[in-house]
Amino acid sequence: MSTSPRLLAVCTGRVAPLVVTERGAPETVISAIAKSPLGSPAAPVAVRVGPLGLEGDEQADLTVHGGLDKAVYVYPVTHYAFWQTVRAQAGVPAQREPSPITGTALPPGTMGENLLVAGLLEADVWIGDRLHIGEVELRVESPRQPCYKFNARMGFKWAVKMMVESGYTGFYCSVLRPGSLCAGDAVQLLPGDRVLSVEQTHRLLNRPKRR
Repeated sequence: MSTSPRLLAVCTGRVAPLVVTERGAPETVISAIAKSPLGSPAAPVAVRVGPLGLEGDEQADLTVHGGLDKAVYVYPVTHYAFWQTVRAQAGVPAQREPSPITGTALPPGTMGENLLVAGLLEADVWIGDRLHIGEVELRVESPRQPCYKFNARMGFKWAVKMMVESGYTGFYCSVLRPGSLCAGDAVQLLPGDRVLSVEQTHRLLNRPKRR
């Protein structure tokens, strides 16, 4: 880890219509993948985190997102530059000025994350590790397995494939201790048993199947 881990943004979202084109013709589904930041390190807002996630946050499909083991989704800010690049290569125009938090035209919450962090990557974090942030204690549970809605969110049809191939998945956490946290809080990483990292787990889950 090159920098001391820190929470850069806290993001929530409500269920809303999302237009997808996975089957060719546009189709409207519901999703809460669009998240917006609450406060900032310069103007922090305390956000309550309970066993099922952040206050004010919603999930549309609880078979994929949400629940006790996927209550909070954490994403490394380092990967934002990658996503800006591949979106530009796919012909998706930048629609805003660069964010001072991400350093790109993609604002916090673009990946659907609840917590945008600096100083933590998938190779640094292991399944079972704990994160102390503000009053909250989280347990790292699994890498993200992106669904087709991520393609619609990113604006190009191979975004899911790019997340899988890059390993830039972020990770889901359960909530061991509820409480409040704020953008700008330090993140303390406490090692667990350290059998598999998030990165290793992702590779195992997505390795080619033998015929």
